[in-house]
Amino acid sequence: MSGKASNTAGIGKMLLAAVAAFAFTFSLVPLYRIACEKVFGIRLDNTAVEAGAVQGAAAEARMVTVEFDGGVNSSLPWSFRPNQARMQVQVGQQYETTYYAHNDGERAIVGTATPSVAPARASGYFAKTECFCFTAQTLAAGETRDMPVRFIIDPSLPADVKTITLSYTFYKNDILTEREQSAAAAGASPTVPRAAP
Repeated sequence: MSGKASNTAGIGKMLLAAVAAFAFTFSLVPLYRIACEKVFGIRLDNTAVEAGAVQGAAAEARMVTVEFDGGVNSSLPWSFRPNQARMQVQVGQQYETTYYAHNDGERAIVGTATPSVAPARASGYFAKTECFCFTAQTLAAGETRDMPVRFIIDPSLPADVKTITLSYTFYKNDILTEREQSAAAAGASPTVPRAAP
């Protein structure tokens, strides 16, 4: 029995020590505040937290200029350009723009767009949620299409970046173009689905 009593007493002492340690730790914050104010004459308040909140709100309200550019590789007989040259956007908000594409050739051609963002260090903060560059694009001879891009700029974009340029270069996809033209010549359905206008 004495062994059980000794174990119970030991557990009770450990629990008491744990509660005392928790209470002591919990009381350190107000004790620190009192020591700073009474002993060192330093007043502690919520200005740092409030300043952080103000900075966060300012970052969310920040405006950035996005410039748009576009071109084609010499082997692709398309006209391709942005429908607007620039846009003022608020970071953290989603925006949409469109690019104009026209197949100047006499046959259906499949093109693939390669995007780039400048300056390069801004690319990690520029997120495209929808883009014609995600899939190959097929344009019939003489076909024109406005292709959308939806994007968001991360509010944590470095503060010294005021302007971002989104650029695309369209290349002819030779393999898919050959399949498309072979299917058209045979009277079969196209092998590359056409995107909705």
